[in-house]
Amino acid sequence: MPTLFTRIINKELPGRFVYEDDVAVAFLSIAPITPGHVLVVPREEVDQWTDASEEVLQHLVSVAKKVGNAAKAAFGAPRAGLIIAGLEVPHLHVHVFPAWTMGTFDFRNAKQATDAELDEVAAALTAALAES
Repeated sequence: MPTLFTRIINKELPGRFVYEDDVAVAFLSIAPITPGHVLVVPREEVDQWTDASEEVLQHLVSVAKKVGNAAKAAFGAPRAGLIIAGLEVPHLHVHVFPAWTMGTFDFRNAKQATDAELDEVAAALTAALAES
């Protein structure tokens, strides 16, 4: 059975994509810990990061770096946070988000975003990625 993320990647479920290539995609979290919270996900279904090939991991980090730089630029953050938690969905994903303090890294900050908020964030990130 396909994972939730595979269904998003295959466009069976909605997602606000800010990046796509043959190996990975990046789309907005619907419950961001900060505006600009993106999930970088391999197209291949890999349960956890320790199961991924070196090539996939390297590619995810490369994409996460691009997205992180765009998030810093788009939201004026001094840092880009990166977390691999892997407990919510059994499909490897890297959380990337603008960060201001260590408190930013707390998933208890996650709040459901509205469609309008997600649209605004997607536009800002897409523009920042286009400039990089």
